Amino acid sequence: MLRFSILIVFICSFSFGKAQDYQTGIGVRGGLSNGITVKHFINSNQAVEGILTSRWRGFNITGLFEIDHSLSPERLHWYYGVGGHVGFWNGYKNHPWFKDDRSYTVIGVDAILGLEYNIEEIPVNISLDWKPAFNLIGYQGFWGDTFALSVRYIF
Repeated sequence: MLRFSILIVFICSFSFGKAQDYQTGIGVRGGLSNGITVKHFINSNQAVEGILTSRWRGFNITGLFEIDHSLSPERLHWYYGVGGHVGFWNGYKNHPWFKDDRSYTVIGVDAILGLEYNIEEIPVNISLDWKPAFNLIGYQGFWGDTFALSVRYIF
């Protein structure tokens, strides 16, 4: 099943034409984790995104590779991708998920699935996404609560 999924992602990433309307976008990301985002297209439908967010008295640095596809209307796009993160959290007592107040350094893998709309007249990009993550090292586990709204200046 995993091989089939990887094959589908690979085929889809090369089977669509021009998807993006901008080269680079820089902006803010809001949700349970707030921060900044930079998205840069490396070709017509593939992008890299860097995200710096704060949460749990610490911060995460995430890098993603994304595939972008046009929808109708033309400025509406959907995208998906994979990547990784490293995070540094300062523990605190009485947190509902942590069992202690230790500090953690975490390393893990991420996925992303989202929609974005480009407003070229302003020029601004608005995106809504879900970015689940799995920590492999440090405080291990699945984090599926990372929904976010991003607003980027595009150029």
